[in-house]
Amino acid sequence: MKYSKATDYALHTMLYLVAASPNKPVGVQQLAERHEVSPTYLSKILTKLVKAGMIESISGANGGYRLKRNWENISFLDIIQAIEGSASLFDCSLNHGPECLIQQVVLSAEDKMEEHLRNQKMSELAKKMKIVL
Repeated sequence: MKYSKATDYALHTMLYLVAASPNKPVGVQQLAERHEVSPTYLSKILTKLVKAGMIESISGANGGYRLKRNWENISFLDIIQAIEGSASLFDCSLNHGPECLIQQVVLSAEDKMEEHLRNQKMSELAKKMKIVL
């Protein structure tokens, strides 16, 4: 499975926020420097995470982005879908309908993959990470 760079940046940024500073806002410039990406590009990604209800934007001199409540339950799948959407990865281009055997196999694989990603919580991964602020 391949996903966009935006999703990669979103996953890494969320992991950083969970591991380093769940309650303290982190500025976009600091996040962008950490991941070696343009602050403008990262801001667009962060906006999608805000719209998905995972983080919030804090204004002011000490502002930035921080996690919202219930962040302990944020999964890989939540983040991927916030950036990529929830459309199916697999789609049979032939018009066989739901009885298409090929479609059944690939949709079953997708369901298993989504279940695995849903069970992978950022908070669990963050416990294994050492952050240098």
